[in-house]
Amino acid sequence: MEEAITKKGRFISMLLRLMSLALIAGALYISTEGIFLIILLFVLVVPFEKLFPRHKGQKIRRPNLDTDLGYALAAPLLGLVTGAVTIFVAILSLAWIPGLLLKPYVAMIPSQYMPIIGFFLFDFLVYWTHRFYHEIPVLWKFHAIHHSTEHLDWASGFRAHPLDGTILAPAFIFLITAGFSLEITGSLAVAQIILGLFLHANVRWNLKILHRIIITPEFHHWHHTNEKDAIWTNYSTFLPLWDQIFGTYFMPKDRRPMSYGVNEKVPDGIILQLKYPFKGWKNPIWYFLHPIQSIKRVFKFSWSIITSMFKSVFRKRGTKPWDIYSNQI
Repeated sequence: MEEAITKKGRFISMLLRLMSLALIAGALYISTEGIFLIILLFVLVVPFEKLFPRHKGQKIRRPNLDTDLGYALAAPLLGLVTGAVTIFVAILSLAWIPGLLLKPYVAMIPSQYMPIIGFFLFDFLVYWTHRFYHEIPVLWKFHAIHHSTEHLDWASGFRAHPLDGTILAPAFIFLITAGFSLEITGSLAVAQIILGLFLHANVRWNLKILHRIIITPEFHHWHHTNEKDAIWTNYSTFLPLWDQIFGTYFMPKDRRPMSYGVNEKVPDGIILQLKYPFKGWKNPIWYFLHPIQSIKRVFKFSWSIITSMFKSVFRKRGTKPWDIYSNQI
């Protein structure tokens, strides 16, 4: 019996690896930009990680490195999913409504100030979207994939569920409908993605003088730690200003983050991680076969997100998941 279970486990493991390889092969057929990105980040970041390591002894070939690199190689294919869902999320977010309402006022802004104002608006909106992805349980399941890595370094920033990429959707659609150019909005989105990759680096630079001005690797490492008092903190994308205003700023002076990951069991490997957020969901075919129940589920799902957003926006400073959601530890 034990031997049969072992054989079954080996078969499933081999099947998952083959599926991951097929996903990567399909992505590389579309584009080889993932390879270029890996080489570029390796050349730019790894030398600094070796010269100034935050966690000494952390090897380049650390556990689950293959998973993170797999995400980078599969990015062209996963990006197509992200793009399609981003449009859907952007519309459902209703961020385009205030964008359209503000468009006449945005048109009055002198062109030289548009990038600056666009920058602050983008950063403010991404702060709140990022906060919702942490503090709303159903959204957290997607974002948890990115946070599941237990080693922060040059490659850990690659790990992200394709539906987690929709985190920029509300800010993007708001700026576009408000009248900001595609160049400004697109540049901000690209800058956020590139900066995010560098902020995960395993470097010991503290940069204390910058802590309250711009986000640093230290700031983002605290965001990734699973140490209890740091949970639900440091959501900002460019400026820690928003965390300071809304009570989520966490930069203790007497210690540094030491452990990372999430306090839940996220499976290893790309295929299982892509599936993880949908645990407990019905088979897609079920929704077509049961349209009335599906509509009820959609309304229930939407209402749960709205109520969770309300809890996040108005939660008392310093409260944690276990204070807001009794089943989320």
